Amino acid sequence: MEQRLQRILAQMGIASRRKAEELIIEGRVTVNGKVADLGMKADLAKDYIKLDGKLLTKPEPKVYLMFNKPIGVLTTLTDPEGRPTVKDFLKGIKYRVFPVGRLDYDSEGLLLITNDGDFAQSILHPSKKISKTYVVKVKGIIGGNEIEKLRHGVRLEDGWTAPAKVKKLRESENNSWVEISIHEGRKRQIRRMLEKVGHLVIKLRRVAINGLKLGDLKTGEIRRLTPEEIKELKGYGVKELDT
Repeated sequence: MEQRLQRILAQMGIASRRKAEELIIEGRVTVNGKVADLGMKADLAKDYIKLDGKLLTKPEPKVYLMFNKPIGVLTTLTDPEGRPTVKDFLKGIKYRVFPVGRLDYDSEGLLLITNDGDFAQSILHPSKKISKTYVVKVKGIIGGNEIEKLRHGVRLEDGWTAPAKVKKLRESENNSWVEISIHEGRKRQIRRMLEKVGHLVIKLRRVAINGLKLGDLKTGEIRRLTPEEIKELKGYGVKELDT
């Protein structure tokens, strides 16, 4: 059956659909010897599809993993500067996988890893409104006024943020801990939101995605998702963000 080329690459676990489009635009994909374009369709059972000259074959089994990413690890598979990446923790995973979205170098916590491009797209697409929950330690005592601003949305350089679910957990003499849930995925968004209301982030940890909780998974550890967890994350049980 013919499908768009980027969808085939995503289904095969080559990359997310967005990244697959980039591979096609870069001229790295050919179909029956011809350089592909974004509008091209193909049939994996009949056509010879190559990436960087390597023939693509039958899709690998789908893999869905939860990773507790440590601070100081890049959410990529390679780094030209030799810094630690997610790939360093994938020993024993025999299939080619990739991280779903990003988690900052200086942040930690729940990161999904898969070879299912369609699954990754469903988690990342803004229309799905998949919530991500973070526990954040900030400098200073955060007050009710600042929390209300975050709940209603704040204006960043790239526009207003959507309403967030915010709960103050505790405070000490100099710092506060808050729990924040958002469904957007802008670069360093949580940090920028808190800085906008006057609080520098000291520590940031993602603890849940759409109700899937990090639980007692230790820093640096990986586990496979259960069939029930996969089903819920694929959209059968999307939890709307309660603001």
